[in-house]
Amino acid sequence: MNYNLSEFQASYGLSSQLPDSDRPEFVFSGRSNVGKSSLINKLCNRKNLARVSATPGKTATINFYRVDNVYFVDLPGYGYAKVSNAERQRWDDLINSYFEAERNLTILVQLLDCRHAPSADDRQMLEYLRYHGIPFVAALTKGDKLKKSQQSAALAEFEQLLAEYGCRKVFLTSAESGLGVEELRAFFASCLQEAEA
Repeated sequence: MNYNLSEFQASYGLSSQLPDSDRPEFVFSGRSNVGKSSLINKLCNRKNLARVSATPGKTATINFYRVDNVYFVDLPGYGYAKVSNAERQRWDDLINSYFEAERNLTILVQLLDCRHAPSADDRQMLEYLRYHGIPFVAALTKGDKLKKSQQSAALAEFEQLLAEYGCRKVFLTSAESGLGVEELRAFFASCLQEAEA
């Protein structure tokens, strides 16, 4: 997969707008402010492919990025308090309709801040993934903020915690230092090989 061939495709705010699924899709999910845009940018060697919002909760759309012959799908961030119930309902509908449609979903990457235990919203999302049998891995963000000695402990702790939700693999990442990015790319490549087999 050539990450240099990446471009923003479109943002969709309503389920009826979602495009047909004609290629493998790698989905990114996580709390507002956990660093989804930053990680997508780092994976694609781009500064501003995914716009990093200064205001958490701004990404109220599903954003599609074309990366070579696959889509990166960025789900709206959740868990931000300052949105109305109607807006939250629209997010829920949008996310539900994405997962209920016949999508070519290869793997979902659930982002979690490595410095904190999963929030109630994170756990709700993990329950959702387990309940619907959605295949996923976890990317622990902001790994550069931990000392080397803390990194392996955090990884082990999250591996144990996420195993009960059916998480396939846990990656410690940093959009700052590039930690874990090559491992994630290699994993995506293996997913595509599996899908083609």
